Amino acid sequence: MTASKDKEEISTYKTQPAEILAIRDLTDDTRYFKLRCKDITMNKDFQYRPGQFVIFSLPGVGEATFSLSSTPTRRDFIEFGIRKVGSFTEALFKLKKGDTIDIRGPYGDGFEMEDLRGRDLIIVSGGLGAVPLRSVLLYIEDRREEYNKVFFLNGARSPKDMLYKRDFIAMNQRQIIDTHLAVDEDDTGEWPYNVGFVTQLIPKLGELIDSENTTAIICGPPIMYKFVIQELLKLNIPKDQILMTLERRMKCGQGHCGHCAVGGRYTCLEGPVFTYYDVQHIKELI
Repeated sequence: MTASKDKEEISTYKTQPAEILAIRDLTDDTRYFKLRCKDITMNKDFQYRPGQFVIFSLPGVGEATFSLSSTPTRRDFIEFGIRKVGSFTEALFKLKKGDTIDIRGPYGDGFEMEDLRGRDLIIVSGGLGAVPLRSVLLYIEDRREEYNKVFFLNGARSPKDMLYKRDFIAMNQRQIIDTHLAVDEDDTGEWPYNVGFVTQLIPKLGELIDSENTTAIICGPPIMYKFVIQELLKLNIPKDQILMTLERRMKCGQGHCGHCAVGGRYTCLEGPVFTYYDVQHIKELI
């Protein structure tokens, strides 16, 4: 978070106008947004951790929460991957480069990247889960010497449905992170990587990691969690070393609306990052 209480109040509670620097389509229904605060000092003061989220406001339309997909190691801009799913995102998709969005944040409990130093990491994403985990990956790339073996497994329904496909293919080519891309079905006949469920890639890591010194990070559609966790447990990774981000449950982001409350836990206040050990008995949460 920010360095002082005053700065925290500024960044968290006061809405800031941000200019759209770039927009591009990631898939047919999901779009990349790159923003920069119009107040130059705010760009320096805006501190966050991978896994946190921001609230967007559009006058006359409303508010919505979105996970950061950029890394705090690269300052002066923030990035998002946003899927069009309702009236707010429909209005958002009508904006163009140079337009302004009001933002505030960051919110939520993100990943403590410093605590992961020196560890083997298995990062598994599926679908929209690639958005917050891209932040983790970019952070690691920029500070690669701080981490041990890092494996990134990303799944999508088909090549055209893979978010950040261009970015992840480039990541695979850079070979800084051991990257494995998978699609359930190859409808192009030209996909050069894995075809099948992303869970099929996990058992291959068993001989490459030290399970006691391994942290797994997961984000994806609800059905994915059950099967990914099963495979990770087979590798003897402790339950408290399996981290998941449950950002899909967010709405107001501040614990007011109750949309994210499950089993007495507020995802937006206590999460969105949880360990599997913490939530294993709250079935509705995952």
